[in-house]
Amino acid sequence: MLSALRRLAAFCLCLALCFGLAACDGGANAKPATISPDDMAVIRRQVEGFTAAKERLPELAQLVNQRDWTFTRNLIHGPMQEVGREMLYINQRLLPQDRDQANALAADLKEAMADLDEAARLQDGARLQKAYVAVATGFSNYSEVIPAQALS
Repeated sequence: MLSALRRLAAFCLCLALCFGLAACDGGANAKPATISPDDMAVIRRQVEGFTAAKERLPELAQLVNQRDWTFTRNLIHGPMQEVGREMLYINQRLLPQDRDQANALAADLKEAMADLDEAARLQDGARLQKAYVAVATGFSNYSEVIPAQALS
């Protein structure tokens, strides 16, 4: 009987400790997740390149409208080539909860740029127009996941 009473007391003590520790986890005082200053510096550096490529969209639109196959491909493989790498570095420094969305949007933009390149290579005007719209949309969508502090 005494042995059973000791087991019951030990079990009750264990329960009290578990609930006590769970209640004192500090969740109410936890700070919201923020991007560290070092990570923000890296994001800012990479955003410069991303923004420079995005600013070339009107030039790309003009080449697409003129169906200038060669210079369309040159722009994609030249000044806009590093966009994928820049988005990768940005995504690695974002908050963990934002990374999945950023990775998906980056993949969509890279795929749209590959489609644009392929349409220019095949000299397919209708496909080129559709691919350009996807590229412009991809740049716009990805811009939404860039932290506002990195843009200022």
